[in-house]
Amino acid sequence: MRALQLVGWAVAAVAVAVWLALVEVLWLPWRVGGVPVPVSVVAAVAGNLLLVGAAHRLSGSRLVAALPALAWLGVALAAASRRPEGDLLLPGGNAVTQTLNLGFLFLGVVSAALAIGRVLGSPPVRRARAGTSSGAAR
Repeated sequence: MRALQLVGWAVAAVAVAVWLALVEVLWLPWRVGGVPVPVSVVAAVAGNLLLVGAAHRLSGSRLVAALPALAWLGVALAAASRRPEGDLLLPGGNAVTQTLNLGFLFLGVVSAALAIGRVLGSPPVRRARAGTSSGAAR
């Protein structure tokens, strides 16, 4: 039963990470009055930090906790590579666009690495067994 729960948490964590990465990539060209709004960079950092930690707390598995960061990295790298028909989601463009795209990739990867490092350095999550009470009087 535990293996089935881990698979469920892994699928859910990867699905949320892929969705979040796609949304962040599509938010990159967002501009207000011609000025780029770096909401994707903030979302990448916060999303990677929070999603890895939440996956670890909910599943109790360090492997499941690392999967959202790897899924985010896969989507980000796929968006940065040119497709056979020439499409590119993270184009070079001018210096501001290049800086924003590189900041998105760099800070997203760094925050994912920090989140995974924090999970790997933490003690294992202990899950209480059904029917036991941790606050019972003696």
